[in-house]
Order: sequence, then structure tokens, then C-alpha cells
Amino acid sequence: MSAAPEQPEKKAESTYVIDAENAAEMARLMRQDQLLTSGMGGVFPEKIDLSEVQRVLDLACGPGGWPLEVAYAYADMEVVGVDVSERMIAYANAQAQAQQRTNASFRVMNILQPLDFPDASFDLVNARFISAFMRPEAWPKLIQECLRVLRPGGILRFTEFEWDGANKPSFEKICALASLTLHKAGYTFSPGGYYLGLFPVLLRLFREAGLQSIGKMAHVIDFSAGTEARDGFYYDFSSAFQLVTPFVVRMGVATEEEWRDLYRAGLAEMFEEDFCAMLFLLTVWGNKPA
Repeated sequence: MSAAPEQPEKKAESTYVIDAENAAEMARLMRQDQLLTSGMGGVFPEKIDLSEVQRVLDLACGPGGWPLEVAYAYADMEVVGVDVSERMIAYANAQAQAQQRTNASFRVMNILQPLDFPDASFDLVNARFISAFMRPEAWPKLIQECLRVLRPGGILRFTEFEWDGANKPSFEKICALASLTLHKAGYTFSPGGYYLGLFPVLLRLFREAGLQSIGKMAHVIDFSAGTEARDGFYYDFSSAFQLVTPFVVRMGVATEEEWRDLYRAGLAEMFEEDFCAMLFLLTVWGNKPA
């Protein structure tokens, strides 16, 4: 009796709130990478000690914006980006080749699964804006896996965001409903779903994981009317609100028509002369015990 044929390994399902293979989402993330890096003042605005950093891993890298910027700014570093999306990784590798970034490479990998790297493979592990697919119980597991692939003394660095709403009713409501949608899906630390709630928890997660020399740096990106960032954020929000529609409807937060009417009103408010809004970001970093 012959043995049963081996079944192909099932690809880990993405928990991202938008289709990770969507070309429009890839284009949005490319623009968002530029907005964030510019708004934060560079790839490492906190001026951490990079003297012993030679290999860098970027988690959920999307189309590769941040890793490619690091590879350009630090030619002596080797930068590896991983993402669950095959489309985005193919694009990132093509960009690395086109830009002749021989020190940047990209691999398909789901960071909610064990990372396919040996222990102590990297000097720095980075991630930013990953809360859109991270449930609270996933954070400690991911941090432990990051520590495994970090060398002793290596740096773990996360950057996340929090909504601040705006001074306009529709835009404020659309941000509140976005937080509520993530809450209903189990992706926030906020008990009531009023905000994402990761900021005060992230430092505790680093402390509980045993990281040392923990630091933090806040960033504020003003995209009010009259600012250079307003147009960039308009296009970012316009695309994101459309792409997230199936997720909002599936979570029962609003009907497709209700959500569409609300985000269109919110986007229109962004062009009013007195529109005011800010995005708050927090970068937290720490060292693996030596």
C-alpha cells in the first residue's frame, strides 16, 4: 500500500483588514511610507546608536519603502524586509534591483508565524503601523520572536499611531468608527473601542519582555488645511476609506452606503479653510539583554 501523497503546506491566512494583494493598497502604502518618513524626520529620527548595526529586519514591510530608504541612507547595512503579500514583496525586490540597492532584499513571510531566520540573525528589528492586523495576544508572542532573531544587545524598534480626529464632525466620526471597527475585530487595547489604545501598553510590553535601555519618542504630523502634508493625507485617507469598506460592513459598524456617505463628507471637510487635524505617532525601542 503506497503512502499518501504529502499535502502542500497551507499558506497562513492574512489578518490584515485590507486585501494584502490589492494593487491599490500597495500604491497607498507607497505614499504612506513617504508621508511617515518625511513627517517623522527620517528613518531613525530618535538618533539611536547604530554603530554596531549591520543587519536590519523590517517586519510587514509592505512595498518596501522604509527598508529601501534605510538601504540608501546606510550603504554599509544589510536590510531585509518581510511581508505576507507576494505582490508587495515582488514589487519591493523589483525596486531594490531598479535602484541598485544590493544591500536590500525582501521575502514573503507572515510575522504572526515563527520567523524563518536563525537565532541572533539581526542587529535591529523594526516594525511600524502593524496594529491593523495585530490582536492584543499577538504582541507578546511577536516580541519574543523578535528577541529570538536579535543578537544579544540588538535593538527592537516599533512605531505605532493613534487617531486624534479633527475639528470637523464627519472626519471625527469616520476616525471614531474606524477605531470601533478594529475594536470589534479584536485589534485594539481600548476597552470601549474609542481609540486604538496601544500607546500606553507598548512600553509595558517592552518591559515585560525584558528589554533594556527602553526609550520613546513622540511624533506629531499636522495635516490641517494649509500644511504641506494635507494633500498627501487626503489621498491616503481617500484610498484607505474605500479599501476598508468590506471590513467595516463585515464587522457590522455601518452599511456600505452609510460608510461611503460619511467618508465622502469627511474628505470634503479636509478642504475647508479651517480644517485642523493631527496624527500622533510613538516610537519605542529597547535592547535585548546582553
